[in-house]
Amino acid sequence: MLGKVFKAYDIREKYPKPLSPKLAWQIGWGTAQFLLERAEAEGHDDPMMKHVVVGRDMRTSSPELSEALQTGIRDHGAGVIDVGLVDTPFIAFAVNYLGCCGGVQVTASHNPPAYNGFKICTIAAKPVGMATGLDDIRRYAAMGNQDKATRAGGLREQRDLWDAYRRHVHRFLDPALLDGSRRVKVAIDASNGMAGVMVPKVFGDVPGLEIVELNFTTDGTFVHEPNPLVESNLAQVQEATREHGAAAGICFDGDADRCVVVDETGRTIGCDLLTAWLAEGVLAAEPGASIVHDLRSSRALAETVTRHGGTPVRSRVGHVFLKQRMAEHDAAFGGELSGHFYFRDNFYADSGAIAFAMVVSRLAHERRALSACLEPLRTGWVQSGEINFEVEDKQVAMDMLEETYAEQDAAIDHLDGVTVDCGDWWCNVRPSNTEPLLRLNLEAKTARAVEERVAEVSEILGGERVDH
Repeated sequence: MLGKVFKAYDIREKYPKPLSPKLAWQIGWGTAQFLLERAEAEGHDDPMMKHVVVGRDMRTSSPELSEALQTGIRDHGAGVIDVGLVDTPFIAFAVNYLGCCGGVQVTASHNPPAYNGFKICTIAAKPVGMATGLDDIRRYAAMGNQDKATRAGGLREQRDLWDAYRRHVHRFLDPALLDGSRRVKVAIDASNGMAGVMVPKVFGDVPGLEIVELNFTTDGTFVHEPNPLVESNLAQVQEATREHGAAAGICFDGDADRCVVVDETGRTIGCDLLTAWLAEGVLAAEPGASIVHDLRSSRALAETVTRHGGTPVRSRVGHVFLKQRMAEHDAAFGGELSGHFYFRDNFYADSGAIAFAMVVSRLAHERRALSACLEPLRTGWVQSGEINFEVEDKQVAMDMLEETYAEQDAAIDHLDGVTVDCGDWWCNVRPSNTEPLLRLNLEAKTARAVEERVAEVSEILGGERVDH
């Protein structure tokens, strides 16, 4: 069962089978061993380094799984700081604020109600993926036996850190909104997820914000799937934004670490273009700063960063890699197409709350509508969107792609899969971690060129094109 619930970047499956309270105890046991060993290896002797922060989302299975996880952590000898019902970015804040050896959020993010899982971070809230600790945790968890555990008896303390968290997030909010001298109206769809708790606690008393609330109930049921990357899930916030004359609409995912923005007309803003727009503001305050983006992003993003005096930094896809690149380059800001946005002054971690704060802060001082601000970024490049191919031998297909365009003197790199740059068009093909799929992202100067190049690359890759 353990092998089935461990994924590339977190632990996630259906509850109660295969993700049962028994497995949660084992995962707690394995997590405690991994985190305590890491703290000892790095020479940390502060007593708080023997404590693990644990939070949970609003799913009906989360209390039971959190209790079992915490018991496993404590039975191994680590203490638990239980921060209760929180959004996932809260955990990164709490781990750093308290100086703990790591943290765990009980959540299945944007998955349907039948799912749950665990997102784990280590010291300084560094992400734990399969290559950075999850495999170790899986091995340790397999050795944990609840019936034979000696009950080391780590202590558990419940802490309310919302005041400190609110102060932290408000550092990214424009003072004119905090004192009410400027006002912004926004529609927010909490997707019946943790934004329904976080937004009132963090932004509910901000004088300059007028919030139209959608789906703020957190009883574990969803009006729509809590995934803002699916266009149909944005219908309510798009309608509310137009109906109420809001400057923008925001849709959060289930654990409120991702957000997607629509403009005042209801048009969805690609997260790469949103990163570019927000980067303009970051670079105005910090000239020359590095901005990290995932390599699928429109070239408009890198061009915007360069034009404003910044340094664009490409990254592999996935939050583990984005955070690593942020730290390596001491980047001020970063974003990826999945709706995660990263901040140096937030421990290089992502935060839906801080991304929201930055969006409304820029809107507070814009003289133009958001659609007008974004329009210049939509010109010059046309994107294909992600296209999936079911391919029997993924490596052979990628080798064929590389060989074909190397003969045409294209620039090729292997940061994540294969990226081919032919100047007036480019594409990236990368393999899925879990499925027999190749994922193609392509961009060219015109829609016709995109169509032609997609057909060309599709023929080279072979396989069957699938909607996924």
